[in-house]
Amino acid sequence: MDLSSISDDLAEINGQITDIFRALSNGFQKLEKIKDVNRQSRQLEELTDKMRECKRLIKEFDREVKDIEGRNDPETNKMLSEKKQSMVKELNSYVALKKQHQTNLENNKRVDLFDGPNEGFAEDNVLLASSMTNQQLMDSGNRMMDETDQAIERSKQVVHETINVGTETAAALKAQTEQMSRIVNELDSIHFSIKKASQLVKEIGCY
Repeated sequence: MDLSSISDDLAEINGQITDIFRALSNGFQKLEKIKDVNRQSRQLEELTDKMRECKRLIKEFDREVKDIEGRNDPETNKMLSEKKQSMVKELNSYVALKKQHQTNLENNKRVDLFDGPNEGFAEDNVLLASSMTNQQLMDSGNRMMDETDQAIERSKQVVHETINVGTETAAALKAQTEQMSRIVNELDSIHFSIKKASQLVKEIGCY
């Protein structure tokens, strides 16, 4: 059904939402081809802004539907309700896709010690390397290896600190367990003393 025959405002809002969905579809296809994490992040921000605008327009569409539902027949109202639900469902699919890409982006941003140069710098590095002397290439290679070694050492330090924390936690738990055992033993001793005293009191009472 042509929405303009129901309401010009609804038709206009629907057109804007359709344009945003088309832009989101193209935007996520473009995102799949981007390798640089910074460009991916910027693209995701742009897509997120479009999704916010789409959510606002869907709410506006819903308000307009409620304003005119009194003068529509039941079939028209049902069609408009299904139209809105379809919009919400499509928007939610893009939200889920955005969350998936956001998770992947965060994983890609984690330090990878063995990553090569970022996309966008590779060509510059090739040109730079071609203009270097053998000694400069060796010096550059040694410097990169030193940086990698330093990164590895930092990672090892983090691992050692994590192990130490775990060891300290285990020691604390062991100490607490031993303390609880002593308390239980002391309680047993107190219970035995009370039982013995009770027997003595009974024996004294017999005389």
